[in-house]
Amino acid sequence: MTTAASTIVITGAGAGIGRGTALHFAALGWRVVALDRDAKALKELGAMLPRGQGLTIACDVGREKPVARAFARIADWAGDGIDCLVNNAGIADPYCGPLEDLALADWQRWIDASLTAAFLCSRAALPLLQRRSGASVVNIASTRALQSEPDTYAYAAAKGGLCALTHAMAVGLGPQVRVSAVLPGWIETGPWQRADRAHEPDQRAVDREQHPAGRVGTVHDIAATIAWLASADAGFVTGQQIVVDGGMTRKMIYAE
Repeated sequence: MTTAASTIVITGAGAGIGRGTALHFAALGWRVVALDRDAKALKELGAMLPRGQGLTIACDVGREKPVARAFARIADWAGDGIDCLVNNAGIADPYCGPLEDLALADWQRWIDASLTAAFLCSRAALPLLQRRSGASVVNIASTRALQSEPDTYAYAAAKGGLCALTHAMAVGLGPQVRVSAVLPGWIETGPWQRADRAHEPDQRAVDREQHPAGRVGTVHDIAATIAWLASADAGFVTGQQIVVDGGMTRKMIYAE
């Protein structure tokens, strides 16, 4: 694993996968920069990070000027650059309703929160990433980029766009910067929400049994995958879509 001086920037870090990833990397000795729109969630996270090891910035990463201001602060704090950027921000709810009722403004919210945010943050982070040998970007997409439920048009488009952006960045930024995507399946994030929204898992036997792995995923499953992609052990891995779903997308299901 990379040295204790390594620095990671995580968007959407206030809750869920982002919060779990921030704490996972802090435990590995990394310095963590956490970005999120939710200032209350960031305050909670900041209290969990070791003193001097974390920086939290309230920021709407789907907007150009706030991103520019945030990365100016990151440049001052990180000093000699950053080692990994995790583009995790997005709207968690995938359901937008019938296509004929989907307003352009709502469509744009999903796209901006995930895909536009990844573009803006990657562009802003690039000068800092290029200062460090073996730097990487990890885009958090979704298995919904590969398969869909009804009424999830904008979410699926945003996550599919992230997968395409991933291979474009890998080709365009290599060999200096490696870029891959993680596609989570069903990940239980209830315990990793803001304190006033946190809840224990409420899973049925069928929820676990429909996964070939025999369980629903955890935030640790994603954080550990990101940690591998950020490490020298994944030095020959770039432009890839790493599906972390307990095998669910490989299971054929027929109506009974």
